[in-house]
Amino acid sequence: MTPHELYQRPGFLLRRMYQIAAAVFENACGDLGLTTAQYGVLIIVHSEPGIDQTRLARALAFDKVTVMRVLRGLEERGLVQRVASGRQKTLALTDAGLALLTQARERAEAASRRLMSPLDSADQAQLVRLLQTLVNGLAHEARAPFVPLER
Repeated sequence: MTPHELYQRPGFLLRRMYQIAAAVFENACGDLGLTTAQYGVLIIVHSEPGIDQTRLARALAFDKVTVMRVLRGLEERGLVQRVASGRQKTLALTDAGLALLTQARERAEAASRRLMSPLDSADQAQLVRLLQTLVNGLAHEARAPFVPLER
């Protein structure tokens, strides 16, 4: 295989696109000290009050170590708290977490628009459909399960 052939492989292009996506998000939200993983946790905990750590991990397709690491960082910053709920602990945003999420939302939306800006609207929709087809068709290969939250 030549470097040129490598650069045309889907895995290489997806990895490179992820690097770019992370950079675009960081450019938009970096001064808030927020990563894409942390933003995802804030979104899910806000939309699903009382969610437990296991459901959170599945809703974001995180493994146990990743969700623990991200939660620890958010807890240390006073953005998320664990709440005793019967025999288990659930998660809730603090007032500071809600304020940061509110501040980050428009920036994250702008980052998403920037990420898709090289494509026209039809190509954007097609890209999302193709990515969903790949994700759904190969989900059994993933190391971490993905269980989307119901609307």
